[in-house]
Parts: sequence; C-alpha cells; structure tokens
Amino acid sequence: MNQRLKPDPPYLRGMQFRDDEYERPPRFPFNLPWLKDFQLNFDSWVTFFVGENGSGKSTLIEAIATLSGLPISGGGRQDMASVFGPEKHSELAKELAPVFLKRPRDGYFFRAEYYAQYASLLDQRDEDPDFSDNPYRAYGGRSLHTRSHGESFLELMQNRFHEGLFLLDEPESALSPQRQLTLLALIADRIKNGKSQFIIATHSPILLTFPTATILNFDESPLAPIELGETSHFQITQGILEHPQRYWKHLAPAVKIDRPAR
Repeated sequence: MNQRLKPDPPYLRGMQFRDDEYERPPRFPFNLPWLKDFQLNFDSWVTFFVGENGSGKSTLIEAIATLSGLPISGGGRQDMASVFGPEKHSELAKELAPVFLKRPRDGYFFRAEYYAQYASLLDQRDEDPDFSDNPYRAYGGRSLHTRSHGESFLELMQNRFHEGLFLLDEPESALSPQRQLTLLALIADRIKNGKSQFIIATHSPILLTFPTATILNFDESPLAPIELGETSHFQITQGILEHPQRYWKHLAPAVKIDRPAR
C-alpha cells in the first residue's frame, strides 16, 4: 500500500442531519442510541462499522447507499430499478445529508444478505430477449451461480470493484479466512491510485486488521473510532481460540474441550 497517499478519502467525507433542530420520532431507526447528536466524519480510505447484531450498522450503510445513488437492495447504479429485497427505501436517508468532496463516477453496494437474489437477477436478464446487453460483462462473463458462494463473492468483487465508492455489508459471510485475506489484498490494491473508498459493515476480526482503516463502534454513543484490540470481535475471537475451555465452562459446562496437539 502506498503510504504517501493523503489520509482523506476521495469521495464521501461525512454525514449529518439535514435539520440541526430535527426532533427524532421515538421509533426505529431514529431511536438508535448513536443517532443522538449524530455527526459522522470519514477520514480514511477504508472505514469499518462494527457492533452487535441490531446495533444499526446495516441501517446506516443502507442510508449511505441511497444517498450515493445506489440501490438499497444492492448492486450498482444500473440496478436502481431492480428492488429485490424487503426494504423499498431508507427512512433514515430522508433525514440525512451526505458531505461529498466529489461524487464518484462509479460505485457498488454489496449486500451479502441478498446476494443470491442479485445473482438470479442477472440470470433473468440473460434470458430476457429485451435485455440487449451482456448482464455478466462486469462479473467475470458467466452466471454467479456457477461458482461456490464464496468464490462468486470474490469474483464479483474482483471484476466489479475498480474506481469508486464501494459499500459492503458483511462481505465475510461466505468467505473462508484465506479468502478474507484475498479480499484485504484486493482492497489494498484498489485504493493505491487514490480513486476508491470503502465503507464496510463487518463482524470479521480478520478484515478489521486492515492498516490505516478507521473502525467505528456502533455499540457506543456517539459513534467514535475504536482500536482493533478494543473491539469485542477481536477480544472474543482471541479469547476462545487461546482458552476455549474457559468459554465452554459457561456455554456448556459438561462439554470438555481438548486442545489440538501442536
């Protein structure tokens, strides 16, 4: 990675409420604790969202996608008319204003949750006589269903992520630890030219090791950066790998864990 790159990201610099005096209704998503006094600055080429399930990571990344002109169900701008997930719009996005240094020419919202539906959408386009283009052109030239789940994840990213704003929601869900390292190498390569920015919601301690990335903690209010070693993801993973029996005393006291021979 070229460390001489300036630290400021090339596109999205922040998010804030459109109205400083906005009074949030007492319902989801406006009752998320971190929305109190919300103001978010992006100061790194790669930003991670971390937090427990239900902490609001996906809710915010959906809003960012909407405000960046990307479909809430996932995909690129050419997929705006294709809504295949349950969410039809982002309620949070209506109240937020993005701060762009400049708008990226390209972008993509990768949603692991709806990936299979997106792969099927490309297949439908291939079978549609009225669809004149090759739907697989930017995805390795063939159906994403022809590879394993993890392999197709990486193939999409390798073929589709070049220059632009890339939003990823739990990309590690189908990736082995080795393939997560491949994704880290891909991200490092894409930011070398200073024309790519990544915002990633994840539970993966492996991905969180990315050098120079900012990790934002959704388990505290307000949102603030956190060091890798301070995240519960890192601490729990390290703890159970180093001392599994300590955890199994609480998970299932009758189960005995023998450490593998070295």
